[in-house]
Amino acid sequence: MATITLKGDKIHTLGELPKVGSKAPSFQLTSTVLSEKSLKDFEGHQLILNIFPSIDTGTCAKSVRTFNEKAASFGNTKVLCISKDLPFALARFCGAEGIENVVSLSDYKTGDFGKDYGLTFSDGPLETLHSRCIVVLDSDGIVKHTEQVSEIVDEPNYEAALEALS
Repeated sequence: MATITLKGDKIHTLGELPKVGSKAPSFQLTSTVLSEKSLKDFEGHQLILNIFPSIDTGTCAKSVRTFNEKAASFGNTKVLCISKDLPFALARFCGAEGIENVVSLSDYKTGDFGKDYGLTFSDGPLETLHSRCIVVLDSDGIVKHTEQVSEIVDEPNYEAALEALS
């Protein structure tokens, strides 16, 4: 279990992020067009998993915008923006913002992604949502970098995630 703060108040997750060097847990998520996507669908690509509580908050929206901007210059890398938002909300945001360089995915059906990656909040006002995390995977699905943002309203360390790709 990890302890994170929400404006200084402690909240907890169900577990811990996957360890650097380990094989990433598989997942089944829903795209904005309601198709199912799994880790296997991105085989052969480096991945940045940009995970957050809700697209309808300022910090979460900014992380999607920032990675969308940076993703345009990536070679063999995909950015997956993952939350428990409904696919319709993710599609609405991306359409309104002109977000085209990232893949938005939802864990709304089962919440298994958040549980398997150990990042679902287990208590507090955001209980059952995902904590703000970055997980970088190499093209073989091995975890190269993780960050669980300790204060949920703070942004992730974008540069550390990008450096993990090299």
